[in-house]
Amino acid sequence: MYTEPIFFALEQALTSKKPNSKPTIKDVAKIAGVSFKTVSRVVNNEDVVAEEVRAKICRIIDELGYHPNLSARGLRGAIASIGFIYDNPNSHYVTEMQNGILSLCTNEGYELVIRPCDARADNLVKQVLHMVDRSRVGGLVLTSPISENQKVIDALLARGVEVVRILSGELPPAGADLCPCVYVNDRAAAYQITQYLLQLGHKDIAFLAGDDSHKSTLERQSGFLQAFIDMGLDTTHAHILPGSYSFDSGFERGQTLLSQTIGVKPTAIFGCNDEIAAGALLAARLNNIAMPEQLSIVGFEDSPFSRQTLPKITTAAQPTREIAQQATRLLIEKIRAKNVPDSPPPSCEAYTPQLVVRESSAAPAK
Repeated sequence: MYTEPIFFALEQALTSKKPNSKPTIKDVAKIAGVSFKTVSRVVNNEDVVAEEVRAKICRIIDELGYHPNLSARGLRGAIASIGFIYDNPNSHYVTEMQNGILSLCTNEGYELVIRPCDARADNLVKQVLHMVDRSRVGGLVLTSPISENQKVIDALLARGVEVVRILSGELPPAGADLCPCVYVNDRAAAYQITQYLLQLGHKDIAFLAGDDSHKSTLERQSGFLQAFIDMGLDTTHAHILPGSYSFDSGFERGQTLLSQTIGVKPTAIFGCNDEIAAGALLAARLNNIAMPEQLSIVGFEDSPFSRQTLPKITTAAQPTREIAQQATRLLIEKIRAKNVPDSPPPSCEAYTPQLVVRESSAAPAK
């Protein structure tokens, strides 16, 4: 039961609402006691509405479950912004993504709206739709793991929002996706790194995994194991340690591996990203292990972590900024294609990170 006088009208509206009927901007305006133009200004984030009135209207919008009509809003003027939604602990990756998207937005006359989200939140779909409704974005660039959440994708497409996803995996057959995607072949790159270590003569290799909620972790782990299989080696020598995409996680697992007094110590460590690899490298130093003479360490992504250590870390160069630019280009093409009859849909694109050999890896000591 609502206690504030204005919300008696809201309660009455909610209880008398017909099944499957959607609230309108006029419903919000009537309950708030303002014009629908004032509600429109709040929805479009215009600054001319008093803060007290804005707060009241926002509360009514949330309670009613009102969602602006995106197609109608698009008729009043050209879409002016693009959204970037992410959940990723890797600050370098996020920054490179932002810079890549922003560079395309600037060239093409779009603003960039950025929203971090918790991909594990129960109300993730509601968060994403709320951001879309409040920010008036013409489309979204989504990265893992949100880009892999089918409920989010279905909700956005049902709302008429254009989406381009950045995904870990191989380029699928034409027509396999509901929206254009940019694929990063993490499996092939991880396979190449592992094959390189095995060909150097390493047999006991530890794989320090990233967050298991990211498909990139599973793809990189799969490529790691497949290299052992294809070279006819026993996968019991492939030691997989779960963890997260962070320096601290790499350090802790490195300490566990390298400080043990019993069991087989690996001659090489494969960090699922460069932060993990750099953490493992610090653990090796604290255990007085010479690199690469006694231990080889490799990473993934070619972030600053791989270039600012001593020795510099062998890695797989992932063109994150270029990937972001391509995803944004596909999104802008799709937004503009709405106004062009029979316009062909943008095609998917694919990238495979490439091995970069540096001083942190060498053949194991005889």
